[in-house]
Amino acid sequence: MRILHFADAHIDIASQRRRDPESGLPIRVLDFLKALDAIVKTAIDEKVDLVLFAGDAYKDRTPVPTYQREWGRRIMRLSQAGIQTLLLVGNHDLPPASGRANALQEFDTLEVPHVKVLAKPAFLSPVDLEGLPLQIIALPWISRSGMLATLAANGETAVNVLEELENRITRVVEQWLEKADPSIPIVLTAHGMVQGAELGSERTISLGSDLTFPGSLVKDPRIAYSALGHIHKYQDLNKGSQPPVIYPGSIERVDFGEVQDEKGFVIATIEPGKPTVVERRILSGRRFIDRYIKLDTAEDIPVKIEHAMPSEKEITDSIFRLTMEYPRSLEPMIDEPGIRQAAETALEFHLVRKVRMEARSRVGDGVGIGSLPPDEQLDIYWRASKVNADDRQSLNELARSIIASADGMADVQTP
Repeated sequence: MRILHFADAHIDIASQRRRDPESGLPIRVLDFLKALDAIVKTAIDEKVDLVLFAGDAYKDRTPVPTYQREWGRRIMRLSQAGIQTLLLVGNHDLPPASGRANALQEFDTLEVPHVKVLAKPAFLSPVDLEGLPLQIIALPWISRSGMLATLAANGETAVNVLEELENRITRVVEQWLEKADPSIPIVLTAHGMVQGAELGSERTISLGSDLTFPGSLVKDPRIAYSALGHIHKYQDLNKGSQPPVIYPGSIERVDFGEVQDEKGFVIATIEPGKPTVVERRILSGRRFIDRYIKLDTAEDIPVKIEHAMPSEKEITDSIFRLTMEYPRSLEPMIDEPGIRQAAETALEFHLVRKVRMEARSRVGDGVGIGSLPPDEQLDIYWRASKVNADDRQSLNELARSIIASADGMADVQTP
């Protein structure tokens, strides 16, 4: 049995940029739709038994009709090909208020053949899967606020809501595993964070306030394959062991935090009594180029900039970011119009300036505070504030992680 597993399509995540004159759609949205087309074509051409989408069709929880139409066209192709398709509801697919429909609800409402939306935790048997010899444990996005509402409705309270939520999910999954037919493969699919996962671009300020699945839940040996969604970086959390626990990653690069990530989907081959085999497929997405220049003196500035620039062939149709770090005194020597002209064939060009300003305050030997790296400036501040040594070390480590995350996330766009 072959299962095509993908997640985090986010087809409308880049909807405010240059538009295609023929379709009227943003060019970057077309990039995401092209990736989705490749996934659908693979499923049909290779006659997979099941397509499993692990959540987040959109970025917006209330997508505009145009994007719903484009997503629907692709899913309908799978339906018309007779391929069973499971759509797990992710956090970006949930409505902003209780009682409202999720962003994938129309497939259930219209009873689209071979397509099933999984909006609540569920156990699916072969009967639920049109006779497919498979059992599915589905865990869509489960929010802390949803758990609070459930507790309130039942007249219950909990000291630690997330701990209570984890305990309940673990119990129900264990019950489903016990009642499952051991002769039929079990696939667990979930949208959320799993302990030990490496964060990609899907960093959120609410990290720590949402449910994190324990690793033991998705690595249970009774499971043949764990199909995850939510993190944009491809990874196998049980590498070299069974079952494979796979985040396939997003289908197209979202921002420069993903510049080094290859994007794609996976096909899992499941056979009773044998190890599950996972084949990763890479999609050819839009090229991202990220370059950095640090200038300390006025010597050979044009040459240094020229060496940092990609070739014209590389720049053409790419998304290109050039980050320049320099002291304020060198700003008049930087030919910004010339840089922009050299990058004019890029689909998007982002010039990010990191200007080092000389501070009036001086430290010890006369070195300007403004010329010091951020971590050294912080250390000076902690000392001046009489923070003890142990706390200074912890604070500096936290600051370094925040600065590293900020550098890797969405870039600063200049006019």
